[in-house]
Amino acid sequence: MNIVIAILIFSFIIIFHELGHFLTARACGVKVNEFCLGFGPKIIGFTKGETLYAWRLIPFGGACVMEGEDQESDNDRAFGNKPVWQRFLIVLMGPMFNFLLAFILSAILLAAIGVMKPKIGGVMEDYPAQEAGLEAGDEITALGGHRVYFYQEISAYVFFHGKEAISVTYTREGQNHQTTLIPRYDEESKRYLIGIQGPSDYEKLSAGQIAGYSFHEIRYQIYNTAKSLQFLVTGQVSLRQISGPVGIVKTIGDTYQQSARDGAFYIFVNMLSIAILLTANLGVMNLLPFPALDGGRLVFFLIEMIRRKPAPQKLEGYVNMAGFVLLMGLMILVVFSDLFKIFA
Repeated sequence: MNIVIAILIFSFIIIFHELGHFLTARACGVKVNEFCLGFGPKIIGFTKGETLYAWRLIPFGGACVMEGEDQESDNDRAFGNKPVWQRFLIVLMGPMFNFLLAFILSAILLAAIGVMKPKIGGVMEDYPAQEAGLEAGDEITALGGHRVYFYQEISAYVFFHGKEAISVTYTREGQNHQTTLIPRYDEESKRYLIGIQGPSDYEKLSAGQIAGYSFHEIRYQIYNTAKSLQFLVTGQVSLRQISGPVGIVKTIGDTYQQSARDGAFYIFVNMLSIAILLTANLGVMNLLPFPALDGGRLVFFLIEMIRRKPAPQKLEGYVNMAGFVLLMGLMILVVFSDLFKIFA
């Protein structure tokens, strides 16, 4: 059941990503030869119009296969024969649809449970928050000059800036106050803390508030992903601390089993939260300027716009192939790391 749920979540997110490419390609008049979920041998499929819609054996991944995308074509409707701005838009809309999906799912989640606002439920003794005079009931509105809207943003910000002095803006009885906290390393949790505890309840949102908070949820997810990548590149986080497909499947399975004890609603809410995290992550990852990713292709299009002529197709093909090989190598390392964490 764990694997089935994981496959369903991954498949839904991937289909939505490819739908961004597909709908934009169709709008730009590009011929789409195939729209598929998965790779490898075809399990089932049907042709409608000029497009084959297929479900293939290997469930992780998908494709919107366009005429003339990776090879030359004389067809006027080939991807490679379209203006560069249209090709740029077609590729860009895959990640953008991931963010759109994150927005939609966030709206559903917030409508269902509300929001845990950044109000202090309690302070821990002998920690910076207590020493600075923060109290239960205070609401933190900004950290380091960045506006916060959710309680979980506080934990994330402190995790990424734990070694720095953090300026904190908060409200008490309608009045704004500001202080500076220097997080303290906690040996038990192995992380830096400022010593506050969150509120116990979620607050319901009006229909008008849900859209705004959904946008802030996407911003929060993008921030977390970008900072995690920065920590990975700078060596502050190791590959062993990053989860790949195996680790994600295990997390989904563990979360499902824990939620099942509390009922179907909690399963729905927690699976929704995971889907928001994954689709936002996929959007950010695909925009990285790395060969074989959407972001890498966008770089080639930007170069073409500047040079006013495309890069040699063979060169682009070699670069994308090299990037694909590197990505597969990284994926293998992450999978082995996941297996080691599970069975060690």
